[in-house]
Amino acid sequence: MKILGIDTTTKFLCLGLYANSSFYECKLEMGRNLSALLAVTIQRALAAAGLKAADIDCFACGLGPGSFTGMRIGLATIKGLSIVRNKPVIGIPSLDILAKNAPEKDSLIVTALDARRGLIYCCSYKNERGTLRRKSEYALLTLDEFIKKFNRHPLILGDAVSVYGDKISSAIKGACLLDKDYWFPETHNLMELALEKARAKKFTSSLTVKPIYLYPKECQIKTR
Repeated sequence: MKILGIDTTTKFLCLGLYANSSFYECKLEMGRNLSALLAVTIQRALAAAGLKAADIDCFACGLGPGSFTGMRIGLATIKGLSIVRNKPVIGIPSLDILAKNAPEKDSLIVTALDARRGLIYCCSYKNERGTLRRKSEYALLTLDEFIKKFNRHPLILGDAVSVYGDKISSAIKGACLLDKDYWFPETHNLMELALEKARAKKFTSSLTVKPIYLYPKECQIKTR
């Protein structure tokens, strides 16, 4: 089984390969250069691992929520690679990838990404017998809604901490806010989830896989 995976939902490109029971990974800050550099970076990563795109058995992609532009570029690239080679896709919610950064504790784990406009992309998880289980829907909340929903000693990680950390700390008793080393998805977590889904044969057609948009009105195509 050979897997190529990417997540492009934040300012970082997470790019990983699984081949011959080994993981290869890189994480690069792309900023606004993602569209120009993504294909080139994939080609270089494959070459460094001694592989070609034709060798890949399935392609994995972080689905968001996150940067609108990043999600579109990443998923379009993965769809293109999979369609040309008639290979399946593994879609992984990016908040699930982020949640795996958290230490294994009994606390409620809450991912919190800055969605701009005073809003937060978030979801909650618990470690149960060594497995991370999602406990809420993927949500887009105001700060007040976030505080009300996750008010029982949560462990919070994500770049929304840099924006709202002080207010969250003062409003939620016992909240543990992780520092910036835990704020963004990591490539090894992306690839571990991708491999887990591949082994369980949880594949998606490249024609039906969709990003997770939580700003629905912003993403609709209007017709006259």
